[in-house]
Amino acid sequence: MSWIDEINKNAGLIGLVFSLVVTVATVVTAWLNAHLVSETRKMREAQTEPHIQVTYRTRDEGINFLDVAIRNIGLGPAYEISFSLRSENTCEEKNDLVDSLQTLNCFSKGLTYLGPDQEFSSFWTSLFDGHTSKLNTRIHITCRYRNATGEQYEIPCVLDLSELKGISRIGEPPLLKIGKQLEAIAKDLNHLSTGFKRLRVDAFTQTDRDAEHAKWETQRAELAERHKPAESTGPTS
Repeated sequence: MSWIDEINKNAGLIGLVFSLVVTVATVVTAWLNAHLVSETRKMREAQTEPHIQVTYRTRDEGINFLDVAIRNIGLGPAYEISFSLRSENTCEEKNDLVDSLQTLNCFSKGLTYLGPDQEFSSFWTSLFDGHTSKLNTRIHITCRYRNATGEQYEIPCVLDLSELKGISRIGEPPLLKIGKQLEAIAKDLNHLSTGFKRLRVDAFTQTDRDAEHAKWETQRAELAERHKPAESTGPTS
């Protein structure tokens, strides 16, 4: 058969092509396995990797009062956390803001440990104090820490107060409003329990009830008398 003869004549070429295909398939499989191992390692590291984030936020009591917060948003614990702070220029307001951060031991001496989703926060500054140039502040913070295996991390963060320009708030946060109402209720209860204030009570005694009943009986008798039919008289002779 002619096609069998052709195969026999080109057996070497067919074997070479087949070997090339097998080699390519082997290389692709090895690459996919290596990629899978790399992705698995990255996923494992992500599940045990800490990530420290330094941010600011407005307080419920007023949007002009700011807290600074250090939070571990990673899934692993962070150890030996330290910070270095730098403002973009030498404006006095910016230096004051940096100084107020450095008065906190967490920034000047660092933190020993932050677990997953654990946060350290403190009041930072009031926008009512100082010049309006405070809203132009940009503070660069470099966070350094290590994970449970000793691997070192260095993460940059920026506190940019210019993001607050133009913000406003309508009304009062519900939780703050509820807290104020509960505080007022507690204050009133304390005044009553200590005798500082007395309840204004309108007492309704038995004498009052008897007088009310007598008045009602009189009104009922008058009403009955008013609607009493007239007595008929006989014919006159």
